[in-house]
Order: sequence, then C-alpha cells, then structure tokens
Amino acid sequence: MALIDVTVPDLGNFKDVPVIEVLVAVGDAVEVDTPLITLETDKASIDVPSSAGGRVAEILVATGNKVSKGSLILRLEAATTTVAAAAVAPEAAATSVVSVQAAVPAAVATAPRSAVAADREVPLLVLGAGPGGYTAAFRAADLGLGVVLVERWPNLGGVCLNVGCIPSKALLHAARVIDEAATMAAHGISFGPPQIDLAKLRNWKGGIVRKLTGGLRMLARQRKVEVVQGVGRFLAPNVVEVVGEAGTQRIAFRQCIVAAGSETVRLPFVPDDPRVMDSTAALELESMPKRLLVIGGGIIGLEMACVYDALGVEVSVVELTGQLIPGCDPDLVRPLEKRIKGRYGQILLGTRVTAVEARSEGLCVTFEGAGAPPPQTYDKILVAVGRVPNGRAIGADAAGLKLDARGFVPVDRQMRTSVPGIFAIGDIVGQPMLAHKATHEGKVAAEVAAGQKSSFDARAIPSVAYTDPEIAWVGLTETEAATRGIAFRKGMFPWMASGRSLAMARDEGFTKLLFDPVTHRVLGGGLVGPSAGELVAEIGLAIEMGADARDIGLTVHPHPTLSETVAFSAEAFEGTLTDLYVPKKA
Repeated sequence: MALIDVTVPDLGNFKDVPVIEVLVAVGDAVEVDTPLITLETDKASIDVPSSAGGRVAEILVATGNKVSKGSLILRLEAATTTVAAAAVAPEAAATSVVSVQAAVPAAVATAPRSAVAADREVPLLVLGAGPGGYTAAFRAADLGLGVVLVERWPNLGGVCLNVGCIPSKALLHAARVIDEAATMAAHGISFGPPQIDLAKLRNWKGGIVRKLTGGLRMLARQRKVEVVQGVGRFLAPNVVEVVGEAGTQRIAFRQCIVAAGSETVRLPFVPDDPRVMDSTAALELESMPKRLLVIGGGIIGLEMACVYDALGVEVSVVELTGQLIPGCDPDLVRPLEKRIKGRYGQILLGTRVTAVEARSEGLCVTFEGAGAPPPQTYDKILVAVGRVPNGRAIGADAAGLKLDARGFVPVDRQMRTSVPGIFAIGDIVGQPMLAHKATHEGKVAAEVAAGQKSSFDARAIPSVAYTDPEIAWVGLTETEAATRGIAFRKGMFPWMASGRSLAMARDEGFTKLLFDPVTHRVLGGGLVGPSAGELVAEIGLAIEMGADARDIGLTVHPHPTLSETVAFSAEAFEGTLTDLYVPKKA
C-alpha cells in the first residue's frame, strides 16, 4: 500500500522548534487537519495538523526532537473510501443537486426557491472572503452550519489583507522608521541617508501578507469551510454562479451572506495610463517617481503620501474640500497638516482637478479653485477619492436585492436584506467602510443565520488615519455635535505636557474627550500623535460601557505612557488634573 509522507508546514521565521507532545500513535486513523504534534516556539504553542487523511503507519518524531519546515513527521497509509450511490443518467447529472450535511435550523428564514438549475446546494454561501466574509464563514461553521466561501482573489483576506490595510501598514512602519532615524539627528544620533532596496521592501511586505493568508487557509481547513475561488454573481434569489480558473459552477443555497466589498472610484477625465495608480498599484512600489500627485486628501491618500514622502518622493496633495480628512474634526487634522506642509511640494485645498493629459514627459494636470496653481507635470498620479460598493457588480437584481442610489444594500440590525435568507455585511451595506465594522457585522449575520438572537448595536465605531502623526476618533465629534445641535463639554490634554511624548521627541499631539454636560458620560473623543490608533480603543470601550469622566479618571493608568493622556483629559473635565494648571471657570 502506498504511504503518504506528512511534513512540517511553513512555520514562518522559525527553525529547530522543539516537539513537546506527539498527539497520535501508530494505527490511529486521522483526517485532514487532525492535530499530529505540538510544537513550542518562543511565542506560542502550535498544533501541526495533518495534510492528508489515512492510518498512521510510522511516526518519525518524538517528544524533545527539534523540527523545521519540511521535517518528516510520520507516514500514513492512504485511506480508502467505498461510495455507494445510485446510478445517475448523464443528462440528470448536470442538474442534480448535492447537499452538504450540516443543515440550516428549521426556524430560520431561507432564500426563495427558483427554477434555475444548480450543480449542488449548500446550507450557507458567503460571497466574499474579506475580513467580514471570512469572519462570517468561520463563525457560522463554529455554530454548526455547512459553509461555502466564495472569493475572487487567489487568497483569502480580500482587499484589506491582500492589497489594503495590512500591506499599507507594513510600508507605513518602514516610513516611520526612516523618519524617526532622521529625527534623532537633532538629538545626538545621526545615521546616513537610507539605502532603499525596493525589491527587499516589496518582499518583506509580501511575506507578511503570505503569512496571514496562509493562516486563514489553515483556519478554513480546520473548520471544514469549503473555499471556492472565482467571481460570484447571483442568477436567482437562491443561486450564485461562480466563474473561476477551475471552470463555472452554479451553487444553490438556503442562506447567503453577501460580503462583496467595494472598489476604488475612477475619475472619468483621468487617462488609462500606467503612470496613474490606484491604492493597489501604489502599494506595489514598482518604481519611485520624482514627483507624485495624490488626488484626494482623505485617509488612504494621505497614508500613501506618507510612505512615498519617506522614500524620497516629492509629494503634492489636492483635495476638493476645504480640509484634509473631510469629516474629521479640524483641530485633530492641524498637527498633521502643519507637519506635512513643511515636507510636501504642495497641499492644495478647495481645489478641483479638471483635466489630466498624458504626455511623454509626464502627466500634465490642470487645477481649478481660488488658489489653484497653473498646470503642473507629475511623474505619477495616485487617485484616492473614495470607494464605491460592489452592489451592482454581483447581479443584485437577479436576487431581488434592493440597492439605494449609491449602490449600497440596505439591511436591518440583524444584517438581513429585503430578500429572506440573504444577509449583507461590510462595505456593501454602507459607511463607514471599515474592516473592523465588517467583522462585527459578519458575526451578527452568522449568528442570526444559525438561529441565534443577535444584532449589530455598536454605539461607536473608531476611525484611524495611520499617517504621521496618527489621527484617531470615536463616537461623537465636535463637527457632528455642532451640525446636530448636541450639547457637550470637553476635556483636553496637550501631549507637550506628557513625559512619554516628550521622551519620544513628539509633543505635537493632544487627546480630547467629549462629555454629556448633565450625566458626564463619555460621548466621544479623539487623539492625534504617535500610536493614536492604539489608544482610541479605551475611549470606545468607555462609550460602550456608559463610563463617565470619574470612571476614566479613577482608573489607574501606567506611567509614563501616552494612555495617561486619556485619563488626564477626563481629569481636566472633572477639575482634578494636577499635571497642568487649568483655571476653574466661574
């Protein structure tokens, strides 16, 4: 009988990892993803699953051995399976329906049946494997549903993990290292100009993505979530057609969670030219232009501007509205704007791009506005003016899904659409288009699909600009309060009075909290400065828990940290702050 070698998979950057436990014995029957051995790294204990099914014929490791990628763990006798099935006529086989075992709870609404033929039927189909989609699929599988996860990308993770949130944060970290090294020259530590190896930088970024997508593949296998690679479109309220490299298949479902995400906005007057980039192309770092224009002064555009600026590119930004990061409180944006004004070529606010002409010497851009400059030529342009939902790209009409004027799919608090049995989550259901919102919505949809009582009732969703300095806010903003006529009082603490901030040579930031003037409960808050995105979660938790200023001020924060500034802001509001002198108002 043929034997199957089972080896240690890629463990990242680990070598010679000790085996602390062997979990199977000769003669045991194992399936794919059955844990075989436990390894102990300096960071965690890891169970290594089987890559094949069969019966253990020989074990080649023991407790105390050290293994690396490719080390032989054991050999399996291949499993043999006897299938008893009735004969099916060739004509019937093309339209026969194959059902998986795990069923949808009887009390749960299912998708309307249709006359469209399908190759098989599944209890739950998740369309899109971004952060919301894979979270929904994994949660549903944990609750006992049979799940098929359809993804257009070769790897799980969607835009965020493959060409968005994760690779951009890797490059922003590299940019921060470059900037911090340069900053220390004024404090007695000088380095030479950075030597940029774009190939190595790209490979490092790609390695991070590969590690995370590989982890998702393993999580899907462990949960027995079937992944189908291809582009999915509705043919009927209960059928999705998936077109991929392996061919075309029609999958009927009893329930579906739509997590199809969004796409970048394209400007009609911008030519189809390789020198014009969207955020995905900008992350590839194919070459460094001398001059780069970023069209759009929102979060995505400014994050990529930070990266290219640190890599030595002359960056200019044009924004149609009167401020960078529209929607954010202007006081939070000012420290960032002040910093980049001294570094960037131009920051053009209240300015419209009216034409882009592709020429051999570059891209000639025409501007319009009160302070618009004459036409300028750039080596490359990054278009970052927002994203649009994929509601119209998935055949929503065929499913009977209603879309609003902007292409979003309306849902209720259980993430249910207008069609029974079909849920929608993430970017496709509306603002804010954020991965962390999508993951929470995905869990709600999966739980409701499994018959549980669940709803999306987040009081606040944080937003973060991973620029330098970072900007983060959550809950009520001063801008929103003014628009809606909501009364509030504010507590604020400048980071120039923070020992930790001064020790980092970054004193431009501040923290502010907005409170209900009667109950003193936290309504919202914002921060600007290094690691603001790591600090905003405390404010979000305070809002969710209904905490008041006294709760935050009396919570002992470690010293010296930037997190203290949250407590100090509450103390400033309460009148108990001792780290600054704040005159009491009469």
